Amino acid sequence: MQPRLLPLAALAAATALALTGCVPNASAPGATHAALTVDSSATACTVSASTASAGNVTFTVSNSGDQVTEFYLLGDDQLRIVGEAENIGPGLSRTLVVDLNAGSYFTACKPGMTGAGIGQAPFTVTPSSAADAATNAPGDADLAARVETANANYASYVKDQIGQLVTGTAAFAAAYTAGDDDTARTLYAATRAHWERVETVAESFGDLDPKLDLREADLEEGQDWTGWHAIEKDLWPADAEAGFAAYPAAERARLAGLLVADTATLNEKVQPLSFTLAQQTNGAIGLLDEVATGKVTGEEEVWSHTDLWDFQANVDGARVLYAGVRDVLVQKDADLAATLDTRFAALQALLDAQRVGDGFVLYTDLSTGTVKGLADQVNALAEPLGRLTAALVL
Repeated sequence: MQPRLLPLAALAAATALALTGCVPNASAPGATHAALTVDSSATACTVSASTASAGNVTFTVSNSGDQVTEFYLLGDDQLRIVGEAENIGPGLSRTLVVDLNAGSYFTACKPGMTGAGIGQAPFTVTPSSAADAATNAPGDADLAARVETANANYASYVKDQIGQLVTGTAAFAAAYTAGDDDTARTLYAATRAHWERVETVAESFGDLDPKLDLREADLEEGQDWTGWHAIEKDLWPADAEAGFAAYPAAERARLAGLLVADTATLNEKVQPLSFTLAQQTNGAIGLLDEVATGKVTGEEEVWSHTDLWDFQANVDGARVLYAGVRDVLVQKDADLAATLDTRFAALQALLDAQRVGDGFVLYTDLSTGTVKGLADQVNALAEPLGRLTAALVL
């Protein structure tokens, strides 16, 4: 019997959006400072304190493990990268300086610089004094620095998500080729979430997108069908057309091998990427378009019916993009920022209502009214989100 629910791994969906700036190595005269240490070992990520006051915070990261490591400061959604220290060799240290506003964050380390990381822990930034706030009020130069940092942090986020996609895809492909269909079905939606969070970036590589994510309905005559959805159909044969024959072992091995290889190629292609503010804002708009045209209609996962996992991941990606530029938007159009905060939260509340354990109900279990409610809220968010680029760039 096929499982009716799949676990949702590492899709934290906090609805609050922190007003967060991260300007590495910036320090205004009179600004507040906190100096913290981080020990990154093979098994732990130990930060000397879990709180700091708003302003410049310095993390001195020492690697006591035996692999090259990274340190991350994440936003309250546990996805957005606020700051990072990379390529810290065994026995070495590196300093990360970030200018933080009050809010909730998470710290984490990544020994070996692969996978989801270890030791993720809450980190709270408390409000500083009114005098500090006045001293640190952003001017034009500071806003420009925040934009530059937001662009760099989003590039890091994309690389991190695709890196986790590589790791997850390897585990999924191994289970699939071994004939362990239950494990493969369990891994399917959670692994694809890493793709869906940065889908608009992945789609920019036109040759790889159809290899990895083409739906059967979009196949052209004679086209070789590969990627996630070709495997999806084989894993959920009861929902395929009458007479569908399960793939033989050789075809499973071919599809899994191509999936792993094409994902590795994608990982190579994203490494040199950089982003502009317009690319970020348009990316957020594009991810919500993905929700409206595929996920909310149930057209993306026609056999597994795990569309809400994809829906959540697209919203995660759009929210990460918005949160990265939110403090800049507050300076330029506070009313638009307030509207976006409210509508992101409202859409997340509707999604949270469909959760079961670590996952979601299947799309086929949604009522017509629920689907309409989700679609209406996507449209309500799309309108102000569509004004983001003009507000920040033009």
